[in-house]
Amino acid sequence: MTMPQDPVPSRRALLKTGGLFAGALMIPGAVSAGVRDHARRNAPESLLPDGFFHPSHTPVTQPAVASATVQPPIVAPGVNPRLLKRALAALEQHGSRIAKRDRIAVADFTTGSSLPRFHLINLEDGRTVSKLVSHGSGSDPAHTGYLQHFSNRNGSNASCEGAFATADYYVGKHGRSQRLLGLDETNNNALDRAIVVHSAWYANPDMIRERGMLGRSQGCFAVGENELTEVFNRLGPGRMIYAAKV
Repeated sequence: MTMPQDPVPSRRALLKTGGLFAGALMIPGAVSAGVRDHARRNAPESLLPDGFFHPSHTPVTQPAVASATVQPPIVAPGVNPRLLKRALAALEQHGSRIAKRDRIAVADFTTGSSLPRFHLINLEDGRTVSKLVSHGSGSDPAHTGYLQHFSNRNGSNASCEGAFATADYYVGKHGRSQRLLGLDETNNNALDRAIVVHSAWYANPDMIRERGMLGRSQGCFAVGENELTEVFNRLGPGRMIYAAKV
């Protein structure tokens, strides 16, 4: 389908001319004056200082030199890079609904429950703390230790996939817990299903020594009883949990 031409300059054009104009202001001497004049002639009116205006003109074909520094990709030790990439894309997609973007949690349900797969990631420096976490019994009916499938259906007792926003704390049948808001079609029943973060005896490390895997929840993110305080401190309200398999 052909889209109508947008009369507003494209984002790429804005970035190009904006970068030229910003760079010109930092270059001294005659070179600065020439580049500054070039930038003013070619920048959209919205990017020019007060008092500058130039009529339309023939676009300049000479490519601009990028002045912005490219940020290196985030590397989180122990986290599957493909899953981390998907989580960061979800953070951008739901950015307006995630109040705090300094830390996230990623639940890697590709991995069995005998390994730490609930990754608490500091996005400012990549530091990661990984915890054990249970999946829902409906996602693993035979109790193999591996999540077989997701479900968003009420009464399924299964884990659901997608991005969650952490909400308020409360005390319920599992003790201290944190409500979650499902942000995708694959988990938008999370609040109605009471999919939360809580602790449970069956998510303690001694379950792995005894049975080789954790017990199963009813779809909640159940962590060890001695781990809940640290998980709550690292998450807090207004951050994102991303759950998926890759």
